[in-house]
Amino acid sequence: MKKQLIRAAATTVLGLSLTTGFAAADISNTGSSSHNSVKSTTQNSAEVTNANNVSGSNSNGQTAKSGNAKAHHNTTAGDATSGDANNGNDFSAMVTVDNSGTMSGLGSMSTAAADPGSINTTGPNSTNTIEAKVTNELEVKNTNNLSVTNSNSQNATSGNAEVSNNTTGGSATSGGASNTNSSSITFNVTN
Repeated sequence: MKKQLIRAAATTVLGLSLTTGFAAADISNTGSSSHNSVKSTTQNSAEVTNANNVSGSNSNGQTAKSGNAKAHHNTTAGDATSGDANNGNDFSAMVTVDNSGTMSGLGSMSTAAADPGSINTTGPNSTNTIEAKVTNELEVKNTNNLSVTNSNSQNATSGNAEVSNNTTGGSATSGGASNTNSSSITFNVTN
């Protein structure tokens, strides 16, 4: 009987030492009042950091001046016409940030415990426990700094139109002066 208890104790110790690093362990044929335990632990940890810094700048300075139209000191003056002065600016910025591809590796995280093993045929008054534990830890840090600056300074000046000191005066027409500005900004961020 003494040899049988020593063998049973050795089997228990051997069985417990084999559980380290393996997904499953089986314990059987242990003696009375033995303490048998099988633990299966799966731990997954992942950290994803996305730092997106995107900036764009547009600076536009424009000056347009129409010339002067004058008709002076003529017997019969003709028409004097100055052209138009126009400024135009069109700005468009489109920024797209997509970090979803970095998350594809997280599908391999386990959600179910590995086979924890089994305990059977133990002696009377034995304590037997099987524990299976799964821990998944995921940390995602997204930092998005998106900056677009559009600076637009425009000046349009129409020239002078003068008719003077003519026997028969004509007409003098100065052109128009106009400014236009159009801006379009689109941000698309997916994390």
